[in-house]
Amino acid sequence: MTVIAVDAEQILDSRGWPTLQVSLTLHDGTTVVASTPAGASTGAFEAAEVRDGGHSFQGRGVHKAVAAVTGEISELLMSTPWTSITEIDDALRELDGIPNLSRLGANSTVAVSMAAARGLAYATGFPLYRWISAVTGSTALLPVPHFNVLNGGAHAANELDFQEFMLAPIGAANEEHAIQAGSEIYHVLANKVNSAYGGVGLGDEGGFAPPISHPSEALDLLTDAILAAGYTTDQVKIAIDSAANGFYRGDGVYRLGGKDLNRQQLADYYVQLASDYPLWSIEDGFAEDDHQGWGILFDRISDKVQIVGDDLYVTDARRIQSGADNGYSNAALIKLNQIGTVSQTFDAIAVARQNSMRCMISHRSGETGDDFIADLAVGTGVGQIKAGAPARGERVVKYNRLMRIEKQEPTLRYGLE
Repeated sequence: MTVIAVDAEQILDSRGWPTLQVSLTLHDGTTVVASTPAGASTGAFEAAEVRDGGHSFQGRGVHKAVAAVTGEISELLMSTPWTSITEIDDALRELDGIPNLSRLGANSTVAVSMAAARGLAYATGFPLYRWISAVTGSTALLPVPHFNVLNGGAHAANELDFQEFMLAPIGAANEEHAIQAGSEIYHVLANKVNSAYGGVGLGDEGGFAPPISHPSEALDLLTDAILAAGYTTDQVKIAIDSAANGFYRGDGVYRLGGKDLNRQQLADYYVQLASDYPLWSIEDGFAEDDHQGWGILFDRISDKVQIVGDDLYVTDARRIQSGADNGYSNAALIKLNQIGTVSQTFDAIAVARQNSMRCMISHRSGETGDDFIADLAVGTGVGQIKAGAPARGERVVKYNRLMRIEKQEPTLRYGLE
């Protein structure tokens, strides 16, 4: 792949804050584009964004990142032909010179890396998901979508401590049916929420944010909506992202629903929720540095429930390996911008697989119209993706891409890896 021009610009993400869009022009005039998402609830160990500071956009502008792309990175990309994404990403990291990419910014490198992956796929003549499948040695698989339909924590202006309550159509016949189920239940849930609480706002990811404070209230709403929409709790299960960093008080104490719980009590609470509701997955049940809590939860419930590490791992292969070695979880969340390049994202998935851990591909709360993660989920064959509610353009573009892939290749299997 030969790059003859590089451009970048500041655009707005779904929360109205600046982010970065990168365009690479290839030797035949074809242009490939990618844009960077941004998180509201971020882990301490994520790769670093570069923001402008100052008054504009409360310091969140990305003109410095744009300059990094159109300056140093542009010179690098146009200096030689490229044959692999690893070659490009290694060069980007060497150019930055700092492990967390804080000089050029992970918001710069991830958009460049994603665009480069599209360019390399184009050069092979394969659709992006097929190129990813070939590069990673994976069997392509249409993933179970996880729809975030009730929001709390850092994503919503209510008193609900847990951040995400998701619908997971594990028993759907195919991708189109799964997305249909998510949409139908979402609209039934909307009626239930409006009837019970009147008009309510939406969280960052398109889910409803009713004035509730206890996870059991949210789980009751979801269970009722699943059944009212004509589905069973075998067909559609529930996943939660507790985002426990947000209610951790330190020294093993968590403030949940106005009460202080120690590690054992919080683990007991999760076990009870899994017994009372069709709960199949718990993400970030404990804080990122509370390794003792992670171990307790894993020992208590990992044989029945998927335990997912997000802030714990931040898509870092080394941290995932440590989690496997120490028995922290049986699954890892995968977010491109947490680690800063496509190839390192592939590495994180590979290490999880080597340790018999599942993976879930994820969006961020600040999203764009880029549908790269849909191809990433299909191509790596991990069997799971979360991209928010089945509403709002920046969310549904990912789900629509999944249905389009299924239409192109109707023989692809749907479901968990």
